[in-house]
Order: sequence, then C-alpha cells, then structure tokens
Amino acid sequence: MEKNILLKIQYDGTNFRGWQRQPGQRTVQGEIEHVLQYLAGREISINGTSRTDRGVHALGQCASFVWDFPLPTEKLPFILNKRFGAGGIGRSGAPGDIRILEAREMPPDFHARFSCRGKTYRYIIERNGDIFRRNMAFQLADSLDHAAMREGAKFIVGTHDFKSFEASGGNPRETTVRTISSFTIEEEGDRTVIEVTGDGFLYNMVRIMVGTLVEVGTGKRTPDQIRCILDGRDRQLAGFTAPPQGLYLKEIYFK
Repeated sequence: MEKNILLKIQYDGTNFRGWQRQPGQRTVQGEIEHVLQYLAGREISINGTSRTDRGVHALGQCASFVWDFPLPTEKLPFILNKRFGAGGIGRSGAPGDIRILEAREMPPDFHARFSCRGKTYRYIIERNGDIFRRNMAFQLADSLDHAAMREGAKFIVGTHDFKSFEASGGNPRETTVRTISSFTIEEEGDRTVIEVTGDGFLYNMVRIMVGTLVEVGTGKRTPDQIRCILDGRDRQLAGFTAPPQGLYLKEIYFK
C-alpha cells in the first residue's frame, strides 16, 4: 500500500550545490533520492518545501514523497542517516552532512511544498573571524547598531510588495506581495541572530533584507529608508545580498 511520507531534514549546505536536483552536481535532493532509490530498487522523487541555494543550511527543511516499500516509517531516519554518513565521511554510521530528524505518514493529499503556510529563516552574523566557522556564519568585522537595525526591521513587518528585495534569476511569481509576521534581531556576544517569519519568500529575499539592514547597522543607511525601498519596488534601491553561509531554513509550518 502506498504511503505519503514527510521527512524533516537538517543539512550543512557547504558542500552542496543547493537543494534542487541538478545533473552532475551534488545536491541535497539528489543525495536523499539516491539513498531512497537504493532502498526501494526504483526511482523515487521527493518534493521539498524550499529550494535553498548553494551554501545555505537547514535546521528544519521538509520534503514529501510517495512509496510502497515495506519498511516501517519510524525506522527511515535511522536507516537513511547511516547511508548519509557512509557517503559523506566514508564510515557507515558516522555523521554525514544530511540528517533526517523525523519521518511520518501524512494524508494522501499532503504535499510538502503546496501544503506550506509559512517559514522561519535564521541568519547569523559573527564578528570574531573564526576560520572554523567561516561556512556557518557571515563574518563581519564592522560593529553593528542593533537598535537602528530593529527600527529598520519594523518597516518590513506586515504585508508589502517586496519587489525591491527580490534578486533576478528566480522562478517568475504571480505576485511579489508577501506577509512578514515577525522579524527579530538579537545580540548574543559576538553574534547577531536574525529570525524572520513569513507566509513566503522571494528569491534571495531574506539575504537582501539582511544585507540592507547591515547597511543600516553600519551607518550607511537610515532606518526610515527601508520604507522608501519598499515603496520604490526596485532591486537597485536595496542593499547588498548577504552571503549564503549565514542563512538557515529553521522551521516550516503546514496547513
């Protein structure tokens, strides 16, 4: 009997060319499908909620797929994780750069992408220049005015047209209007932790918002310029695109 399975997934995006399957490239989707196909003996296609870019990490990515393999669903994380360890490090059972946190059966009409109602992203900025953290955070030498950044972020919360915060090259969208329900900026020692929750995000939207707020935090812009950027609906008005290393897909919410 066919089962509709939902996976909750963590990964270190450093050595992947992003989430989406690409011929001849190592991707998160491709690695998971490869192991599932090994188990099932036939082609398996998974549907991810979010197509994270090269170098972007995930704490709670999700993907769904349908299969009829007679394996208890609750055993899937253990079996898959052993295979990822073997592929990623060369020792079966050792941690790889993908980890399945959970597998559960869902109703037949569930789809990891189309059933999504919102996401939370985390972005980490560090100021200590630790070479062992260079792939896990945006390392920035400048000090940041967090109060100014929070003032700027207030203009982002709500329902707006975020065309100014969309990079070129993404899939065409019917609308660039999105609702951001929460935007927090916390200082934790040498780290700045930014979290943003919304009903959907445009291509590179979080990284452009972070880059623009970093310019506010370093005095290159004033907080109230964020309102003008939104109203202008022009990517050239916004700031730089923050690097992928600091971005984490933290959580996904379903209907």
